[in-house]
Amino acid sequence: MTDYTAKLQALRAHLAEVSLLNGISAALYWDQMTYMPRGGAAVRSKQLAYLSQQTHARFTDPALGKLLDDLMPYAESLPADSDDAALIRVTHREYQRAVKVPAELVAAIAQHTSETYQVWTEARPANDFSRLQPYLEQTLNLSYRYAECFAPYDHVADPLIDAADYGMKADDIKALFSQLRAALVPLAQAITDQAPADDTFLHQHYPSEDIERFTTDVIKRFGYDFERGRLDKTAHPFAVRLNSGDVRITTRYPENTLSDPLFSTLHEAGHAMYEQGIKADYEGTPLAAGTSAGVHESQSRLWENVVGRSYAFWQYFYPHLLSIFPRQLNGISLDQFYRAVNKVERSLIRTEADEVTYNLHVMIRFDLELQLLEGTLRIADLPEAWHARYQADLGVRAPDDRDGVLQDVHWYGMLIGGAFQSYTLGNILAAQFYAKALSEHPEIPDEIGRGEFSTLHSWLRENIYQHGSKYTAPELIARTVGKLDVTPYLTYLRQKYGALYRL
Repeated sequence: MTDYTAKLQALRAHLAEVSLLNGISAALYWDQMTYMPRGGAAVRSKQLAYLSQQTHARFTDPALGKLLDDLMPYAESLPADSDDAALIRVTHREYQRAVKVPAELVAAIAQHTSETYQVWTEARPANDFSRLQPYLEQTLNLSYRYAECFAPYDHVADPLIDAADYGMKADDIKALFSQLRAALVPLAQAITDQAPADDTFLHQHYPSEDIERFTTDVIKRFGYDFERGRLDKTAHPFAVRLNSGDVRITTRYPENTLSDPLFSTLHEAGHAMYEQGIKADYEGTPLAAGTSAGVHESQSRLWENVVGRSYAFWQYFYPHLLSIFPRQLNGISLDQFYRAVNKVERSLIRTEADEVTYNLHVMIRFDLELQLLEGTLRIADLPEAWHARYQADLGVRAPDDRDGVLQDVHWYGMLIGGAFQSYTLGNILAAQFYAKALSEHPEIPDEIGRGEFSTLHSWLRENIYQHGSKYTAPELIARTVGKLDVTPYLTYLRQKYGALYRL
């Protein structure tokens, strides 16, 4: 056995232990978000903090750093496309990031965010921001502390953004948002100046068991493997990877609505199919994960919107839906239904927003995050700042904080900063990836119209899924579509909604 081979095996063995710890943490997180009794919350937060600290300690072990230093010359001599070279390179990059963060801070973040999430599940239904305010102030403090580990930086949000979307900074996101906003605001205005589509039939009682039966059939057809996953209920939908053979999704079933549980499930299935499609050989290593939050969101938004809200999709699935809900959809034509699920309106809830206005919701959150991190906005003033921005940007004001500042779980289950921009990056990339797939397989829309998705799923698996984190997001984008470009996304929106609203 060569010295290189022995050290590479030692690296894999060390990383396998880290992966096991991460999988255990993921299982506890899934349980907390789904079926854990309320009484378990206090101890669960300590369990997650302990596991986070142990995982961090194992990953930042100086012995691992020595292994990586010894292996880096080998990685540089291997072909650029080598899996071994990518493993060494990616692990080295993540190790260099991790050693900058103290173990006690990792544990503090894990425990605090777990506790805060539990309070949020109770405070949001009660419309009680005051109960969460001290928790959010501590979250902001922890966000500062995390960012300071990576000083100096151009903007305090940069380390938080980079952790989710490697290589991007606050200024990059601001420039992208400015370009996108200039096109989206007049498009939204032109549409909302017209009479809104009638979607009242979507807002009545749809039994959750029937919605689940329908969505389960859909995501199975998409390619979600229930032999390696499951679907459960939660307060805020998410997907979680325990290991390559266990990638779970969750959804919610609000009363008297069809769209939310339907499209939330398609969204989370997109995340999970990405994880299920990663090369099996990467299991137990940092390569066995999506490469960035933005690329991950491109997959969820692609299946939810580009596919799930398309006319071709509903040509096939609407008769099936009608057979399950004959009373609720009585007299509703395919065209009426298609127009309703693509209704554009100035609304309050991000997760329920249409494709045209969705990114405006993201921009509001991103701007508020920057103000909080810059110190120009206090946590105490956040609810009113939220209302003011919604009034200014979308012309609506929530009647309470429940549908205002409390609506998204992100600030109550994670740090402040670095999360929301990924949704817009995902929208842009979804359009680019889909356009590329169509250029190579023009038959895809016809297949969708027949309820067939294997060609699209195979293209995504071959070009995106299988690579996991082998390539950075910029590298993966360069390999598939060249560069991040808003043009295909804006073209997609203008064509689709131009036809719908006769613009």
